[in-house]
This record gives sequence, structure tokens and C-alpha cells, in this order.
Amino acid sequence: MPYERISKAQKKTVGAKQTAKAVDKGRAKLVLVARDADRHVINPIINACKEKGIDVVEIDNMKKLGKACGIEVRCAVAAVIKE
Repeated sequence: MPYERISKAQKKTVGAKQTAKAVDKGRAKLVLVARDADRHVINPIINACKEKGIDVVEIDNMKKLGKACGIEVRCAVAAVIKE
């Protein structure tokens, strides 16, 4: 389950800017995006993942993704980082 992977990950990014940097540098292993996030925020990250061959998983909503990341606010995108 993707929620478990992000919540138990030792290294992760939370948010669009940090996740985009991790994808660009090839450090992201798995990227999770919320279905209810603004498309103009997540589409560039999804496209970069496709170019680099990084798996992308859609999550039900931003609130659940934020909770899985251990934060009290909604989250549009997060990533599990290679160790």
C-alpha cells in the first residue's frame, strides 16, 4: 500500500518543490500524487517522472497524503527517496 510506503520511508520529500528537485536529481524512487491536487502543480512532476522512469501512484486526496507523510496539512505530492 502506498500510504505505508511513504509513512515508513526513512527518507522522503513532502511538497511539490522538494519532490520536483528529487525527481530532477534522480533521487526519487516512488512519487505519490493526490487526485484532488491542482493539475498545474502536479503535471510537471508526473511528466518528469515519465521521462526518468520513476513510478507514480495516485492517492485518493491531499488530506490522506498529508496524514501519511506525518504532517497536519494537505499535501499534493510526495516521494520516497532512494537510500
